[in-house]
Amino acid sequence: MASTTIKLLMLLEIAFLASVCVCSTSDQENPFIIKSNKFQTLYENENGYIRLLQRFDKRSKIFENLQSYRLLEYKSKPRTLLLPQFSNADSVLVVLSGKAIITVLNRNDRNSFNLERGDTIKLPAGTITYLANRDDNEDLRVLNLDIPVNRLSQLQSFLLSGTQNQPSFLSEFSKNILEAAFNTDYEEIERVLLEEQEQEPQHRRSLRDRRQEIREEDVIVKISREQIEELGRNAKSSSQKSVSSESEPFNLRSRNPIYSNKYGKFFEITPEKNPQLQDLDIFVKSVDIKEGSLLLPNYNSRAIVIVTVNEGKGDFELVGQRNENQKEKREEGDEEERQEEEEISKQVQRYKARFSPGDVFVIPSGHPVAINASSNLNLIGFGINAENNERYFLAGEEDNVISQIQRPVKELAFPGSSREVDRLLKNQKQSYFANAQPLQRE
Repeated sequence: MASTTIKLLMLLEIAFLASVCVCSTSDQENPFIIKSNKFQTLYENENGYIRLLQRFDKRSKIFENLQSYRLLEYKSKPRTLLLPQFSNADSVLVVLSGKAIITVLNRNDRNSFNLERGDTIKLPAGTITYLANRDDNEDLRVLNLDIPVNRLSQLQSFLLSGTQNQPSFLSEFSKNILEAAFNTDYEEIERVLLEEQEQEPQHRRSLRDRRQEIREEDVIVKISREQIEELGRNAKSSSQKSVSSESEPFNLRSRNPIYSNKYGKFFEITPEKNPQLQDLDIFVKSVDIKEGSLLLPNYNSRAIVIVTVNEGKGDFELVGQRNENQKEKREEGDEEERQEEEEISKQVQRYKARFSPGDVFVIPSGHPVAINASSNLNLIGFGINAENNERYFLAGEEDNVISQIQRPVKELAFPGSSREVDRLLKNQKQSYFANAQPLQRE
């Protein structure tokens, strides 16, 4: 009986996935995994760093729809401050670990918020913000999904206070403009707002420009406990209300998980539940999977999901078209060759990769995926094209879309009888998350 069940399971998998190529893929051949070394360091000093992930469409042309999205990672040591700045991008900020105070400047006032792990806030393009690590011991780690608003993929930030290597944007205005704007002498403006540390010698500036130095001494600075207390004096905490605010931070775990059992938890905030995400058409999720557990195979109907590994290790298997990354490398070719490639692309292939903290993987819409945790795992994900997205599970007791197929169709679609298919599907007593070892019975 057990062997018959296993055979039926294999046949069901073969019938569902058509002709899956099981050949293994390396990281270079697998377009869906982006290792952490693909982050480029923008700023770095002894207090922390800011890193930007390579453009998604540079990884593979199958991610052309993501050319307007950039992923940025920020890390700072205890009691430090990221100086005031703004960028040309709408940003969705998620705290991965640590405690922060973020201050958001509006035209006539400011708002400060205490942030902790899981807190999320949208920062509209052009908003001047500064971010302090208010903890005495723990590093602050933040993840940003940035959407540049005026030039595809070109992310630009501007510092209000200048550094040795990057002057304040105010300093680029002419002397006459500044004197008229502040109604005072330029010397006073320069002394109070613009004067920096001793200027670099010209030969060092030229050398720096040639080598494209990335080190920034004063973007992230030390701050005293008294200054942190002053920054946080009127700071609010993330909203725990049932109705989310249009401007205040919200926590991914403030609501009950949408999927949960002893093997894992799946938290998700969708545009329908949060006004900050509506105009960006994005959902944000946090997924916990316990060691030795599996997120059951599923796919999204519309959303492209960018997943960052926050904690733990594991692997994923994703089903896509065969040679999905190679088929678009050739820019020109004869018509017959292109048609042949289109025929090949109708076959499907398994893409598998192991991941570690800091790695990123992308799950396109309509691509079934399963995630296996080799240690306790926490994943943070952003879903693009989130409106009206549906998530379909292909196994499990609840929400299993295959179990909804009518009996006559099961008889025609699968080699086993409809009764055998139903019995096989009922073998899995868990939903959404399960034991990754199928032969170990509870």
